[in-house]
Amino acid sequence: MDEVNTTTCRFYANKYPEVDDLVMVNVKEIADMGAYVKLLEYDDIEGMILLSELSRRRIRSIQKHIKVGKNEIVVVLRVDKDKGYIDLSKRRVSAEDVEKCEEKYTKSKTVHSILRHVAEKHKYSLEKLYEQVGWPLSTKYGHAYDGFKLSITNPDQVFGDLEDPASPAIMEDLKAQIGRRLTPNPVKVRADIDITCFAYEGIEAIKKALAAGETLNSELVPVKVKLVAAPLFVLTSTCLDKQKAIDTLGEAIEKIRESIEASGGSLTVKMEPKAVTETDDAELAKLMEKTEQQNKLVDGDDDDADEEAGDFE
Repeated sequence: MDEVNTTTCRFYANKYPEVDDLVMVNVKEIADMGAYVKLLEYDDIEGMILLSELSRRRIRSIQKHIKVGKNEIVVVLRVDKDKGYIDLSKRRVSAEDVEKCEEKYTKSKTVHSILRHVAEKHKYSLEKLYEQVGWPLSTKYGHAYDGFKLSITNPDQVFGDLEDPASPAIMEDLKAQIGRRLTPNPVKVRADIDITCFAYEGIEAIKKALAAGETLNSELVPVKVKLVAAPLFVLTSTCLDKQKAIDTLGEAIEKIRESIEASGGSLTVKMEPKAVTETDDAELAKLMEKTEQQNKLVDGDDDDADEEAGDFE
């Protein structure tokens, strides 16, 4: 019985790329005529970047333009499917092409990783799984990755129309793997503001202004306000849509500004709304802890002063 190949397969239904396709390659060898490469999306079949297609500038040293082991984005010039020759160009690739190819390659690698994991687990042919799931979804959605993303919330819509799906056990594992790998993680967005009000209302005016900002709080985009150390406050929102969270915190700041200025106070934005990292959160936590300790010390000093005053009396 032949061994089932569960690890390697081209990413796309076509065995060879088409002329003008952008492809990701890895440089294998540098020769007098150019560079031999393997096409990473096409099961490592061989191609060549001709010397004249390496750079728009005059080439004094090939090694300055291309290195063995490095990935490169190139465009397909010629494909001889009978002889297996594929001629490629690096110099004809624009910055826009690079961005486009990188995005497609990242998506394709993710799909490949998911399908390979399921194929290996079930000792199933990876190419067969591509034929049954990966390539049909690419045809339907433009890229299997986009079909996988949609399947997280609409699995029946995505997989229900497959003509020849894999076994129920494999399909269930595939759905589970897609859910684990592609379910988006919530993003935390934060803004730092200074609020002051020396008018008669004072603290009450600040509380009222912050409450105005929190009116934008919702289940989809929660808005929270915390005091760090007067007059510094932080607004935070944790949700799946980063831009929506940024926009919402921006609106909250404007509501707070409008309210506090109406009471004779002022608001200064110390940090515009932006996505923050765990490091940013750790630094904020340290600042809040330091402030809390300082406040405790001040409270302790007040107690000592009261005791001393009592003794003096």
